[in-house]
Amino acid sequence: MRFDGSSYQLLRHGKPYFIKGAGGVSHFDELKACGGNSIRVWDDIDAGRILDEAQALGLTVMFGLWVEREIEGFDYDDHDAVERQYERIRKTILKYRNHPALLLWCVGNEWAQEAKNFKVYDEVNRLSKLVHQLDPNHPVCTVISPDSKRAIWLVSKRCTDVDILGVNSYALTEKLGEFFQKGGWTKPYLISEYGAQAYWETTVSAWGAPDEPDSRQKAAFVRPFYQKYIGSQPPNCFGAYIFYWGQKQEETHTWFSLFDEQGRQTPLVGLMQELWSGKKPANLAPVVEGLFIDGQPMRNRSYTASALHQAEIRVHDPEGDPLTFSWEIKPHAQPGADFVGVPRPALQGLLERTNTRTVRFHLPEKPGAYRLFVNVYDTHRHVATATFSFEVAGLSQTTPLPTDD
Repeated sequence: MRFDGSSYQLLRHGKPYFIKGAGGVSHFDELKACGGNSIRVWDDIDAGRILDEAQALGLTVMFGLWVEREIEGFDYDDHDAVERQYERIRKTILKYRNHPALLLWCVGNEWAQEAKNFKVYDEVNRLSKLVHQLDPNHPVCTVISPDSKRAIWLVSKRCTDVDILGVNSYALTEKLGEFFQKGGWTKPYLISEYGAQAYWETTVSAWGAPDEPDSRQKAAFVRPFYQKYIGSQPPNCFGAYIFYWGQKQEETHTWFSLFDEQGRQTPLVGLMQELWSGKKPANLAPVVEGLFIDGQPMRNRSYTASALHQAEIRVHDPEGDPLTFSWEIKPHAQPGADFVGVPRPALQGLLERTNTRTVRFHLPEKPGAYRLFVNVYDTHRHVATATFSFEVAGLSQTTPLPTDD
């Protein structure tokens, strides 16, 4: 790092280095082709493979040193557990500190969230000191969710050995300047997660299901966000990592995923190529115009009567490529064991067809919350997505079938 008297710069091999990065563990060749230069990982799982693949492509790695979290039951008053964590991290640093793809270390991710025991701040600082002792050649970052000036203030006061503050900021990014000023953070920062409008930031149905934007809306949200808060290279900003460069279940399997499970690219991948490299892809993903239920555009609905309903995806391909379709209905994911990481299985027998632009679907018999998903594919391994959230509140009567018009 270098301070020129007014702001900091991140240096790599003595030259300024601005992070054009993504969080994920796959599709590194596509990241490189899009003009990206760095990968973020949260822990040391498969770290050797990730570092080696990154090095082969000329990419760097923000290496996560996982710090246990109080919100998940870890007790920072348990001396033996804290020491076991310290020793685990010490061994990881020693193992990977000389890898040429290593850009920086990241001590923990969102460990301050709902933390009541301030010892976690002191332990993050002790771990940061450990990194500096064992590897003086790479800077140390830690990542928080900057949901208050208080969290930033506590890091500023108690984590003085941290060089860079990473923020999973999403819509809070617009408040970072105020939060840094009032929280006393004067060192450099990076945006460690950003992307589509997150599920805790959108409107929510009466039954508690957030409304997921379609793939066109996600791209329309990210473009001005990147241009304003990242591409403009604000003072002390070292760059950013978009979330998630791959496929991930969190609220839904489509919400944050820049790729589908078959590796097809969503419109956000092409957008990132344009933002990182200044060049649009030769072929663009399909563009969703709207998802219509029984002829009406809607994001969510509660049903109290049994019926056969009609769904239509209105979409076009910029190059006129032929399009194919895939529809499915899944139960709404509830916070718990299957909320993050485990895809929800599709329900069978509710859709009369699954591969046409317009489909008819039956409501599940069991009351509860559900989502209807549609994927649209072109012939160049692109996918566009849209979802409809609905509730079955108790079915009482049969209503007429929709027409084909």
